[in-house]
Parts: sequence; structure tokens; C-alpha cells
Amino acid sequence: MYIPSAFKDEDLGSLHALIEQTRLAILVTHDEHGMQATHLPLLLRANESSNGTLYGHLAKANPQWRALENGAQALVIFPGADAYISPSFYPAKAEHGKVVPTWNYVAIHAYGVAQVFNDPQRLLDVVSGLTDKHENGRATPWAVADAPADYIDKMLSAIVGFSLPIERLEGKRKLGQNRSAADYAGVREGLTASADSKDQELAHQMS
Repeated sequence: MYIPSAFKDEDLGSLHALIEQTRLAILVTHDEHGMQATHLPLLLRANESSNGTLYGHLAKANPQWRALENGAQALVIFPGADAYISPSFYPAKAEHGKVVPTWNYVAIHAYGVAQVFNDPQRLLDVVSGLTDKHENGRATPWAVADAPADYIDKMLSAIVGFSLPIERLEGKRKLGQNRSAADYAGVREGLTASADSKDQELAHQMS
């Protein structure tokens, strides 16, 4: 990922927070069959002495797991908030008019080599962890144990799990840090005033 120095995020806590907030990541691999990509939720197990480890699962019918099993380098993309930035947000527009549109966004790329597993208990741990994470906050959260055990066993037999220790972690926060303080504030105010929740989410990232 191209990251100018002004936009680089190297704070592990900040990077982990965005990973946790991302509901659907993108797993990308390349092998002799070409490029493959899958959209999927992931769990992060943080470790103070490393970048952490990602856990997830793929359908056995999805051939991408074989690329992981064969040691293919994996890229996981965690897209954060993004928004179109109108030149009208910049006070500089009224001063000299030398402004153009751009797109601001937050994103993380994680790289590593995954380890594939089929052990039912490990698969159950991953599925339960993902379920608990996304059911959290619901008035009556659903749990894996709510379904019949034999049904869950059947579902687990149709998936392949993987763990991916993060070897390299890149974070980019393109929020207009290269602009003047007045222009930066103008962008934040413009996005905050927008009726689009995605614009407001990016404005929150700028506060």
C-alpha cells in the first residue's frame, strides 16, 4: 500500500482497534491458479510482543483455502471509513481557488502465511468467538450452543479454519493531515454536517 509519511499509522493499539471495528475483511492470495479473494469476518488475538494473529474460516468448497494450505502469502485488507472530499470544504478555495477533489479514507493491510486446520474443537472455538463478537450487545444474543449439537457438527465439517500470524502490518489514515489547519477543520466540519453516516464516521476519525 502506498503510504506517504503524513498518513502513516504505526501505532499498534490504533491498528488493532480498527481491525476490531472492521466487520468484514478481504482475504487475498495468489498461487498457480491466479488471484483469489474472499470477504469474511475475522477474529484478532492480540499479543503485546507481536502484531497479533487473525483467525477465520472458509467453506471447504472455496478453493482459496488450498492456497493457504500450500503456504501462499496472504494479504488481509481491513477497509475503514471513507468519504469524498469536496474542494468547497477548504477555506483555501475562497482564498486562491487552487484546490481539487480527493478521497480520504482509513485502511489497514495485514500480511502473513496462514496455518490451516480441520480440528472440530478449534473450528468450534473460531465460530463461537465470531458469533459472540457479533451477537454482543443484542437484547437476546444467539449462541452456537442454541443450535442442536449434531447440526453444528455438520456445519463444522463443511468449513476449514485458519490462523494467520501477522508478519507485517500497514496502516493508512488519509485524513488531510497534509493540509493547513484551517483546511483540515473545514473538511471535518463539512463531513460532520453531511447527512451521510459514512461521511460522519470519517469526521469522527478526524476528531
